[in-house]
Amino acid sequence: MISGIIGRKVGMTQIFAEDGTVTPVTVIKAGPCVVVQTKSASGNDGYNAVQIGLVEENPIKLKNVSKPMLGHFEKTGGGIPPTRVLREIRLSGEPEAAIGEQIKVDVFADGDKIEVVGKSKGKGFAGTIKRHNFKRGPMSHGSMNIREPGSIGQSAYPSRVIKGTRSSGHMGDERVTVKGLTVARVDAENNLLMVRGAVPGANGSLVVVKKS
Repeated sequence: MISGIIGRKVGMTQIFAEDGTVTPVTVIKAGPCVVVQTKSASGNDGYNAVQIGLVEENPIKLKNVSKPMLGHFEKTGGGIPPTRVLREIRLSGEPEAAIGEQIKVDVFADGDKIEVVGKSKGKGFAGTIKRHNFKRGPMSHGSMNIREPGSIGQSAYPSRVIKGTRSSGHMGDERVTVKGLTVARVDAENNLLMVRGAVPGANGSLVVVKKS
């Protein structure tokens, strides 16, 4: 059984229980998705997985699809229109889904433990204090090393900056996986998934939701 789906982060809201308790949740518009390709360990692929595409309300025009991608979708038999977003989900066993099968949000149930994969918010260029939680230098007695990283090189050996040294640079906009989240509510009619916990990315960004 496929235990994952592609969606877009909508934003945050609250859920009120019958006893009046309030639960903050993140709303994800998940699916519907369609199976585009299957891979099996017994075949040439060497592992079990399915490739799914996100079916959106405004589909991509054929003139904007590249020839390699058109050929990829023609291999499905021509019954699946090209999609903008394709993601691959690993499976523990041989894929039982057929090409063209639809995946909807009802594969999840209230209380399911999930993990969400997305791209974190981009925060532009940042210094070492903000990016890596470095400590600042002294602010008195003529110090000129208040928010600077300090010495990162060597004089004699090896006379260069070691690879991987933490420094200033582009912060965020990285692939992030958040585990241990819980499905608070499933709205199958509107393809909405309400998740208790932090979901990476800005509103409108793509995420992949998988069962833990």
